[in-house]
Amino acid sequence: MPPGVRGRDRHLRLQPAGLPGRRRQPGIGADAARAFARAGASVVIGARDVVRLEQLVDEITAAGGRAVAVRTDVTSPEDSKALVETAMKEFGRLDFAFNNATGVEHRLVPVADLSLEEFEDSLRVDLRGTFLGLKYQIPAIIESGGGAVINMSSGAGLGAITNLGSYVTAKAGIVALTKVAALEYADHGVRVNVVAPGPIRTEHIIAAGDEAQQYAAASVPMRRIGEPSDVSDVLMWLCSPASSFVTGVVVPIDGGQTAGQNPPRMYDRGKSMD
Repeated sequence: MPPGVRGRDRHLRLQPAGLPGRRRQPGIGADAARAFARAGASVVIGARDVVRLEQLVDEITAAGGRAVAVRTDVTSPEDSKALVETAMKEFGRLDFAFNNATGVEHRLVPVADLSLEEFEDSLRVDLRGTFLGLKYQIPAIIESGGGAVINMSSGAGLGAITNLGSYVTAKAGIVALTKVAALEYADHGVRVNVVAPGPIRTEHIIAAGDEAQQYAAASVPMRRIGEPSDVSDVLMWLCSPASSFVTGVVVPIDGGQTAGQNPPRMYDRGKSMD
């Protein structure tokens, strides 16, 4: 769910308080849309699920924010272009964008067991979708006087994970694409960065159950899984004047996973762990 956001004064007001009212959608994109709206941005949200889009827009507007929903398939050049055009038409400019879509279910199988279709599906949604976002967002941001784009990778894009070959490849590609775009548009007033979350409490990990959440938390040096708001806080910073000299970087949001290993138990050489 990639929100294109426009700050009313381009200096977003960081506010940790949540929106009141309805049961929230637990995704990173939905939380990001709420956070930007709270901070004073007009938000244009694109996704394939129209019902959930409209529910999120209703929630934001009920809390006093401004939001517009656009049904978007991020793999479609026409849809990606229309999403940006809607932001320009409705609000007159585009200052910030977040490319967040990940829409493919991934079988946990080794590389040789992946079908070509499965491999290409990950590249099509994650990598092609991010490319199309950048392709249409960057000219609009330049026209608006500069701003920032944030792309969504994953901790899996920074280090390999077994049985996730297509997903890892796509997320690693997003990191490389982000760095290229950051270099190409650094002197045009457009900053391009990428976030790489670890385990985050989204609907997928919630649906996997308590045991999966406990297992995920045990893999994190901070011994907990992250919340969508942990990601949104970083997004807000990357779009704020506080990060005005930051571009082309990868920001892990993973409780220390990429720093190295911090196992729950370790053995002392020559001594039993019993």
